[in-house]
Amino acid sequence: GMDMAMVPNRFVEYIAKLKELVQEGTVPMSRIDDAVTRILRVKCAMGLLDKNRSQLADRSLWKDFGSAAHREVARRAVRESLVLLKNEGKTLPLSKQAARIHVAGKTADNIGNQCGGWTIDWQGKSGDVTTGGTTILAAIKKTVSPDTKVTFSEDGAGAEGATVGVVVVGEKPYAEGNGDNGELTLDAADKAAIDNMKKTGIPVVVILVSGRPMIVTDTIAKVDAFVAAWLPGTEGQGVADVLFGDYKPTGKLSFTWPRSIDQVPINVGDQPYAPLFAFGYGLTY
Repeated sequence: GMDMAMVPNRFVEYIAKLKELVQEGTVPMSRIDDAVTRILRVKCAMGLLDKNRSQLADRSLWKDFGSAAHREVARRAVRESLVLLKNEGKTLPLSKQAARIHVAGKTADNIGNQCGGWTIDWQGKSGDVTTGGTTILAAIKKTVSPDTKVTFSEDGAGAEGATVGVVVVGEKPYAEGNGDNGELTLDAADKAAIDNMKKTGIPVVVILVSGRPMIVTDTIAKVDAFVAAWLPGTEGQGVADVLFGDYKPTGKLSFTWPRSIDQVPINVGDQPYAPLFAFGYGLTY
């Protein structure tokens, strides 16, 4: 169970109810003592209970938050965690000298979607939730040669004549129960962006931004390359590092990827075991 209840907007009601449960014997006092002991142990280890400690928080490290050094660590984490799930005809890595790259998708230029829940706000939100980040679209533009034209349309329109298309799809931010979803499929806008790109006949790379596996069996079958980017946060440049071959993809799935919602949950050892991608799967180049 949880040692600390995070209900800041209803704490008075929570305290009253918990006292009632303890008094009637539903929640034993030993459970309260157990939780409090662990909480105080951590606070003690941090020096928060030291009577000589200043009551003010130590803000000496604030100047380092979001520093170039910190962002480089985050960027490395992004490129090392990407999982290449499909690479038909060696579509990836992309050439930095391509004549034109057409980028699409509602998440291609959206820091909030890259960051997910628990970013600034509990549920997070789409859009410019924080400063200093790099979207995947911005990272692509920064990586290619000056002679390469990068065009963008959220719905995938205008891709005709491009050398390659990149569609960035995925979920909008959520946290906890608000993310419960009985289908785990891409929304209509994402599917339309992919279809609009595909009907032009150019090679299409899909980048999935999500905090969990999604049911993308049909999508993967129709595109040339597919990358699970998880939630890259502020460091879209880490995605571009791998897309353009500055670094090889090394990530492997840390769970089994289901073929359909009927397979959820699915784990190694289940019988039958016929997932879309098995635990530990991941391509490279």
